[in-house]
This record gives sequence, structure tokens and C-alpha cells, in this order.
Amino acid sequence: MYIIAGLGNPGKEYSGTRHNAGFIVVDAISEKYGIAVTEKKHKALIGKGVMEGQKVILVKPQTFMNLSGESLREVMDYYKADPASELIVIYDDIALPPGDIRVRKRGSAGGHNGMKNIIANLGTQDYIRVRMGVGEKPPRMDLKDWVLGHMSGEDREAFETAVNNAVEAVVTIMEKGADEAMNRFNKKVGGEV
Repeated sequence: MYIIAGLGNPGKEYSGTRHNAGFIVVDAISEKYGIAVTEKKHKALIGKGVMEGQKVILVKPQTFMNLSGESLREVMDYYKADPASELIVIYDDIALPPGDIRVRKRGSAGGHNGMKNIIANLGTQDYIRVRMGVGEKPPRMDLKDWVLGHMSGEDREAFETAVNNAVEAVVTIMEKGADEAMNRFNKKVGGEV
């Protein structure tokens, strides 16, 4: 079984923002595999289903980004899941340009408050993550305004391609492991490694 968690903020005003990249990917998985993410449980919206023959729990924490770990702690405890082998977290990353994704098996929060809270609540950095590039904030712009803003134009198109790649990366992780997903998807936009 895999627990696939996409990070974001609940509420219409945050829908489609850079910070909701994880929600957007979980929604794409939900649509592709016909898994409704509507059950309110564990401070999250949950969907149970099957992807490529494997049981999955799709999770969209409803705690707001900076408290995502509270929800994931409840989910992991309830399902008695092992973070290192059964958890995949999908979230936005300003260090990557729109269109890029990175798969990692472990690591620090890298300044991302949602990830800091997950690490604090789970007590480990050992879980698979799929980082979604949303681009670096422009000079003199507040970081909060950037991540809570919407992408447009070329950035939006590149991000939409990255969403499809992220869904495929999750499938690859489930079928062939994180190393294979890293080899296949950790490339820069334009195909350079």
C-alpha cells in the first residue's frame, strides 16, 4: 500500500496557486484512476482506491500547509504505514523552474514549512518526495505572495506538463522503485541532466 499525499492549502482562494502544486497532482491522480478524494478523516480529504494494481490512499491535508505533518501523522498511525517505504509526498519547490520535477528518497525540508512540519511530526526525513518546480520568486517580491499566486503563460504550460510527469513518476515509484523514478524524471526542462 502507498499513501500519496499532496500538500496545499484548503479553500477556493488557494485553488490553483503555486503552493497547491501537491493538491493539483493528487487531483490529477484522482481523475486518472477514478479515486474520489472526498472522505473527511485525519484532518484531511482522503480517497481510497487502486493504482496499477496496488492499494493507495490519496491524502490532501486540510490543516493548511504549515501544519501538514499533523494530518500525515494521523494517517500514518491509522494505517500503521512505514514512511520510508509507503509514503510519497508531493509539494511545490521554488528552487526548481516550472516544468521540472525532482524525486528524492529522503532529505531535509529545504526551507519548506510544510515539509518541516512533516519531518517534525513523523520524526524522520526518510520518505519519498516529488518536488514540483514553481519557479523562483522575482526580486523584491514577498515569498508568501509568490507561492500564493497563480502561474500564467509559459510557466503554466510547463507546470501542466510537470503534473503529468509527476503522476507518471508516482506510478514508476510504485512499480519500479524510487531509484528508477529518479533516473527517469530528475532532468532539467529541455532534457539536460
